[in-house]
Amino acid sequence: MAMMACALPALACTNLIVSKGATTDGSTFITYAADSHTRYGQLRYCPAADHPEGATLKLYNYGSLKFQIEIPQPAHTYQVVGFINEHQLAIGETTWGGREELAHGSGKGIDYGNLIYVTLQRARNCREAIKVMHELVSTYGYSDGGESFSIADPNEVWIYEIINKGDETGAVWVARRVPDGYICGHANQARITTFPQMRKESYKSIDSRNLKYIDRPEVECVYASDVVKFAKQRGWYSGKDADFSFADTYNPLTFSGLRACEARVYAMFNRAADGMKRYEAFAMGDKNAERLPLWVKPNRKLGVQDVMALMRDHFEGTPMDMTQDVGAGPFHCPYRWRPMDFEVDGKKYVHERAISTQQTGFSFVAQCRSWLPNKLGGVIWFGVDDTYSTVYCPIYCGVTQVPVCFEEGNGSMSRYSETAAFWLFNRVSNFCYLRYDAMIQDVVKVQQELETDFVRDETAHAKRWAQEDNERRLVGELNRFSNDRAERMMRRWKELDQMLLMKYMDGNIKTVEDGRIKTTPTGVVTGIKQPPYPEWFYRQIVDDRGEVLQER
Repeated sequence: MAMMACALPALACTNLIVSKGATTDGSTFITYAADSHTRYGQLRYCPAADHPEGATLKLYNYGSLKFQIEIPQPAHTYQVVGFINEHQLAIGETTWGGREELAHGSGKGIDYGNLIYVTLQRARNCREAIKVMHELVSTYGYSDGGESFSIADPNEVWIYEIINKGDETGAVWVARRVPDGYICGHANQARITTFPQMRKESYKSIDSRNLKYIDRPEVECVYASDVVKFAKQRGWYSGKDADFSFADTYNPLTFSGLRACEARVYAMFNRAADGMKRYEAFAMGDKNAERLPLWVKPNRKLGVQDVMALMRDHFEGTPMDMTQDVGAGPFHCPYRWRPMDFEVDGKKYVHERAISTQQTGFSFVAQCRSWLPNKLGGVIWFGVDDTYSTVYCPIYCGVTQVPVCFEEGNGSMSRYSETAAFWLFNRVSNFCYLRYDAMIQDVVKVQQELETDFVRDETAHAKRWAQEDNERRLVGELNRFSNDRAERMMRRWKELDQMLLMKYMDGNIKTVEDGRIKTTPTGVVTGIKQPPYPEWFYRQIVDDRGEVLQER
């Protein structure tokens, strides 16, 4: 129960999905930012296990922690590290709730968090995952509202969207393979509109009655057999089956769904592909504007650091740029404390909801590689706190020891721990919010230094370890590598934390040379700067209190 409470995601997340043909080295990627003001960042580990006949698994609701359902265990379950298993199957999610009649779920059956972890323990690839997920919700029911899942294995990536059926057991859902060479994304808004439906002469698209064909490579779309029928029975759709839109029926667009959700997908697409300006009005809340496509072709091949960078965004370079309005303050801080919406003189306004946000508990970039052994090929690049200021640390899917700084039970949202990455990274980021434009430069410099080293080291080691034929030795190397990089990250971030305090204490900015505060030969600190506020900020002060503050 405790593990589920700490490790599972919240109701406001962002995912990017990158197909094999869109990457520099043939990897597949999915990303996931789990954003919640109460979500603690740590990494769950579940070892592989054999189970005797008759063994069962008790599942507890991730929110209330109350017992929910007990299901039979298979003979064998796979190892899971965070959101990736030993076969390089990775799953992420974002919640969208959906129609009011279904948004809160039925409360019966399996919830979306358990659906992720149970599937990771039972499936080896995307197609098996889709089959397992369908079998689980069909047999036991689905208790939650609308969800979008990102599913990746070393060869394919899929987007899978699902919603419960109210008082009926089961769920309605659609899953689509992202075409090779393309990227996809979702952020708390259903994104699959129309989809190809099954024809007798083709197995390119199949419904859930034909899952025996799911392993055929030509299958690119799978859906619940009653996904259209259920909507018609409820009176939500009356058109032709071929024109049925999953997203428009089960999660109709609203201003909030566009501005707070689709806008984040737009931000990723806008930085990775050409011609995205045409969708800007849609992202900003115009439901009548040209709709953002489900996937786009990037204008370049993406490497792991490119994918990390796409998860670091405050709408820079768009009209929604969070560093440019007065809310950013004199130091251009791209964060707004909640609530997001507010009212002035009877008019309603919103703060932007960007990909990079202060309340992120954890995020990851899952990398899957077909040319390497599974234990070595799958890496979950894991980070805690805000994506913009985190460091993505490489954790192999084959490790059997989670680094102490990410370990479950090492601190919590109500218990500080000196050795927990979550608290150290929050110390640094929250201090940066005070003088953001200057301090974030120091943070990003160290962040890029560490991540560049980690990517270089991981690539070199993976090539060498690919020749290792002793699995025990290989796992030992993976444990040592992942733990060493996590320890190096913690040491360097503690040094950064201390330097930031010394450099920016009391509103001053001290000069740093060769990693040390500049002093005279006798040890007196020198080179202190006191940059003034920007002129527009002084004008606001004068407009507000000029009569009191003016010299006489």
